Amino acid sequence: MNFLRTLAFVLFLAFFSAATVGSVEIEISSPGEQTIPLAITPLLPIDGVKQGIAEEFQQVLENDLDLSGLFDLVDPASFLSDAKKLTLSSTEVDFTQWRLLGAEAVLKGGYRFEGEKMIFELRLYDVISRRLLTGRRYIAKKEDVRRIAHAFADQVLLSLTGELGPFSSRIAYISNRSGQKELYLMDVDGNKPLRLTAHRSIVLNPDFAPKRKELIFTSYKEGNPDLYRKEIYTGRESRLSLQEGLNIGGRYSPDGREVALTLSKDKNSELYLIGTDGSLHKRLTKHFGIDVDPSWDPDGNRIAFVSDRRGNPHVFIIDVHTLEVTRLTYEGKYNATPAWSPKGDRIAFSRLEGREFNIFTINPDGSDERQLTFGPGSKEHPRWSPDGRFLIYSLDRDGNKAIWIMRADGTGARRISAPGGDDTHPAWSGRW
Repeated sequence: MNFLRTLAFVLFLAFFSAATVGSVEIEISSPGEQTIPLAITPLLPIDGVKQGIAEEFQQVLENDLDLSGLFDLVDPASFLSDAKKLTLSSTEVDFTQWRLLGAEAVLKGGYRFEGEKMIFELRLYDVISRRLLTGRRYIAKKEDVRRIAHAFADQVLLSLTGELGPFSSRIAYISNRSGQKELYLMDVDGNKPLRLTAHRSIVLNPDFAPKRKELIFTSYKEGNPDLYRKEIYTGRESRLSLQEGLNIGGRYSPDGREVALTLSKDKNSELYLIGTDGSLHKRLTKHFGIDVDPSWDPDGNRIAFVSDRRGNPHVFIIDVHTLEVTRLTYEGKYNATPAWSPKGDRIAFSRLEGREFNIFTINPDGSDERQLTFGPGSKEHPRWSPDGRFLIYSLDRDGNKAIWIMRADGTGARRISAPGGDDTHPAWSGRW
C-alpha cells in the first residue's frame, strides 16, 4: 500500500510560524553536543474510546528518538498528573510539573476514529519557554500506526535540529531466509520485512533511485550477473544492463539520470556510466587493475571506488568529467565498499583487519580517518541515511549475518533485521 496515499499531514496551528521557531530556546545539532531531557506521555483517546495502539505508537517513537542520541528520555514512572491530561494547547499544559521532573521538552498526543480512518493530534512543547515547538495532525488507517510514529519522530528532529529525520525512509537488503538470496525491503527499525524478488538465484547489491520508488540490483537469474531495475509498488521488473560478464555494483547518480557500475565486457573490470535505459554513456576507467564498488558524491561530480591498481584493494576517487583519479586510503591491506555521505563531508568504507572487517570514515581529501566499529564480527557494506546522521551495515558474527544500524559517530549500534536468515548488502532509500 502506498503510504503517501493513506497518510496525510498538515500543520495544525496557524501561529506556528518561522518567527516562533526562531525564538525557541532548545536547539541541538548532533549527538554528544547536547542531549535534551524529553518526556513522552502516553497517547490518549480524544473521544475516550481506547484502542490497542498507544503502546505500539509509544514504542516506535521512543525507539526512533533514542536512536538519534539527542535525547535523555524522562522515566515515565516519575510522571505527574499532567501526563494523564489530553492537553493539545500550550495554555493547558502544566509546565511547572515538567520542570520539576527536569524535562526540557514534552511530547503529547491523542487519537480518535472516524470510520475506517484514525486521526492523530501530536504536539511537542518547549518546557522552558512554555510554547509549542511543533504540532501535526495525521490521518491514516489503523495499520499505519508505526508509520505515523516514524513520521512524527522525523518532525521532532526537524523542529529541534532544522533537518528532517530519516525514520520514514526504507532499507533494502539481501536475505537467504527463503532458501535463496533475494531482495527484501523493511522499515528503518526492521519492522515489516517484505520480499521483493523471487529469482531463486543469487541477488546482490541493491540501490535506490533518488527520485522514484524503484531499485536496481544484480541478479544471476538468467545465468549471467545482470543489472535489474524493479518498481517497488507495481512490481514491474526489467533487465537494465546485460553485457557479457559482470554487471555489478550499480549506483544511481544523484539526479537519477545515470548509473555507475562495473562491467567486464572488455575482459577487465572497469567502471562505466549507463543511462536509465541501459545505453552505454561513458567508460570511466581504463586500467589493468580491478575497479569496483562505485559511490557518487552528492554533487554528481566525483565517484569513490575500490581498485587494486596499486597492489592491494584501496579506495580511490575519480572525477567524472576529467577522469582524473586520486588515491584516498593508504592504511590497511584491504579496503572495500565506500559510501559517500549525502552531506559530502565523509566517506564510509570497510577495512579488513586481521580476519575481520570494520567500518571507518574519512574526509574526501584523505584526512581525519576514524574507526567506528570494534569488537567481534565482520562489519561490511556501510550505507548512509538520507540525512547523514546514521549508518547501516551488515555484521557477520559467528556465521550469523544481520543488518545493524548505528549513529554516524559509531555509537548506539543495534541490530534491526529479524532472525531467520543471513542478511547482507543493505541500502538506504531517500525520504519517502
